[in-house]
Amino acid sequence: MDLFSESWAALRTAVAGLADEDFARPSGCAGWLVRDLVCHLIIDAQDVLITLVTPTDREPTRNAVTYWEVSSTPPSGDDPLDAVTVRLAAAYEEPWLLKFHLDDLGAAAGRAAVLADPDLRVGTRDEVFEVGEYLRAYVMEWTLHHLDLVAHLPAAGLPPAAGLAESRRMLEEIAGARFPASLSDTDALLVGTGRRAPTATEVSALGELAARLPMILG
Repeated sequence: MDLFSESWAALRTAVAGLADEDFARPSGCAGWLVRDLVCHLIIDAQDVLITLVTPTDREPTRNAVTYWEVSSTPPSGDDPLDAVTVRLAAAYEEPWLLKFHLDDLGAAAGRAAVLADPDLRVGTRDEVFEVGEYLRAYVMEWTLHHLDLVAHLPAAGLPPAAGLAESRRMLEEIAGARFPASLSDTDALLVGTGRRAPTATEVSALGELAARLPMILG
């Protein structure tokens, strides 16, 4: 729960510190500008709020690791929801409106997470999670999108170290293998999820795992 809050607060702070012109820069999400990514974060915050007030008595069907659908194929950009996000982001017109909406919804989602019972079961997308597991999955979401946000804005700073380390552990659980110690947590996440190609040295260090990468998380 604390790691969710720390990762989410750091990401919202990074967005709040962006200059207007930064919103028109590319993000680390293929085909998305920074403004599109921020719009996606607003939708994420809405999803968190909706899920935390959707209790269920059903047995859990997924946890923080099995939350993720894994593919080896990068997004094509043809997904209708991705297209809606881009159009919605453009409709905001002014960056300050995106900042305001993220701050408003994001703060509410953060408060809801703090107040939630980690053992409560909630439903989303026809799946059931314990709240603690659902929020743990979002540590990965916030951390990866923080890396996406700063991909071309290095001065904006990296996600919290604890979030990077926990996200690496989750990615290793998903992969069923450890990334070599020679890769930092940031590099393991970027290479492992296809956000950048591995160098020749990294391919050698990855060994057999290299053939199974990238793991595209959705």
